[in-house]
Amino acid sequence: MKYNVVALGELLIDFTQNGISAQGNNLFEANPGGAPCNVLAMLSKLNRKTAFIGRVGNDAFGDMLRSTIIQAGIDDTALICDNAVNTTLAFVTTAQDGERSFSFYRNPGADMMLSKDDVPVRLLENTDIFHFGTLSMTHQGVREATRFAIDAARAGGALLSFDPNLRPPLWDSMGNAIEQMKYGCSVCDILKIEDGELKTLTGCKETDEGVKMLFEKYGISLILVTFGKNGSAAYCGNIKVERPTFLNVKTIDTTGAGDTFMGCCLHFLLGKDILNMTKNEFSQMLTFANAAASLVTTKKGALRSMPSLNEIEELIFSK
Repeated sequence: MKYNVVALGELLIDFTQNGISAQGNNLFEANPGGAPCNVLAMLSKLNRKTAFIGRVGNDAFGDMLRSTIIQAGIDDTALICDNAVNTTLAFVTTAQDGERSFSFYRNPGADMMLSKDDVPVRLLENTDIFHFGTLSMTHQGVREATRFAIDAARAGGALLSFDPNLRPPLWDSMGNAIEQMKYGCSVCDILKIEDGELKTLTGCKETDEGVKMLFEKYGISLILVTFGKNGSAAYCGNIKVERPTFLNVKTIDTTGAGDTFMGCCLHFLLGKDILNMTKNEFSQMLTFANAAASLVTTKKGALRSMPSLNEIEELIFSK
């Protein structure tokens, strides 16, 4: 089978705040999540063929996650069930403006136990795009698996898509995190990065300056920069396009907004010659992706909350 996008990385449970109990305790809702699978869920919603490579625990949460990605239309044949290590958990605390902070239960977690031997080369030889992040590079074994997958996908002719998705609490040092971010930039064709991550990676205060540095150092074809509620920008060659987000929605949880954005961008890029795309095409892509990202913030969680094509288009045309 030919896939449009294959992703590797973390699949976990995001416990998000959902009210207060009668005793005054915080209530948390178990939402399926994990950045790579969130991206795939959005792509599957847009009828793209997707597959995921990763590990979950042989526990109730692992069962729930497998069932969820199957329901989302994501191929689960490369999702391995770990009998020794439990599914990774993340507790997400959300502020009034929807911004989040994370506490991870991952020492170890099943996702970080993925090994090179777990990676099915056949999937990577039959995909248009391979997507990855840095949570699968925090520890040696899973880092080797990620690099093996990258080499296999590149050998098979796939485009490489990278979202650092930096989570400082999961790293032994920021120096190591930045080193792995630099590695991702050195191999990817498409980079999606938050403005804060861009500053951390490059040390540049200005976005244009940081993007220029990455272009010159790594030769990335397309760089997408997200600014939260302030929209996004696309840089390709001499083209720069900026588009605002959609503020006419009620944001309650920003979990997965960047992943939704990325899924929509990859959907738009499939089958296109990126280096020959026009400014208008990049503008359409960002508008579409921003609309989808805005919509996902109106619901709790991400993987099960991806908007449909009709919902995205309705929001765009209502503006």
